[in-house]
Amino acid sequence: MKIAELYSHLNGEEYLLVHHKNLYKEISDTIKSINASLFMTKISKEKTMPGKMLYSPIELNEAYNKKFKSLGWNESRYHYYITTNQKILPELIALPYNEQKEFLISKGIKDPISSYKQTDFVKNQIAVEIQFGKYAFVAFDLFVKHLLFYSGGIINLGIEVLPTKKMQSSMSSGVAYYEGEVYNILRHGRNNPPVPLLILGIEP
Repeated sequence: MKIAELYSHLNGEEYLLVHHKNLYKEISDTIKSINASLFMTKISKEKTMPGKMLYSPIELNEAYNKKFKSLGWNESRYHYYITTNQKILPELIALPYNEQKEFLISKGIKDPISSYKQTDFVKNQIAVEIQFGKYAFVAFDLFVKHLLFYSGGIINLGIEVLPTKKMQSSMSSGVAYYEGEVYNILRHGRNNPPVPLLILGIEP
């Protein structure tokens, strides 16, 4: 596969080039190492394209999972406690997880709620998400997950890898694509979400 398009949000690509040039090459080489034609194995059952051979998101994800993990990219989980009290939220976020519960109790919250978010590939504080899923999953990555890991000090940059519209046209309906998701970010303004991102559009 190849990287056909890219969008650097809040100097995401510039950060990679300055601080992690070798890691950027590793990501690019990994993307290029996958032969997409091997994964056009899904037979469409949709009314608009019955019997058409499509790229299989599950098999593509498995191929990338295997490759990234072989290079030392590992799953990371960020644990945290939840509050809806905006006044204490900044102080809560700054605390280590093992101190957050007692902090909330001291503020009069009887039963603090613990939660976590998980990202598939993290290395040297860089997170990579390979997304061949529906629109909602990508929006969650871009506007919730990467931001949460960034504000929690787990990552310095989030990378989202998406099919271009050209590739998405040979996938099931509803799969998110690069051009549409970059458009959604641009509509929110240049500083939203407030986390450095690099969005890569890939295709065969």
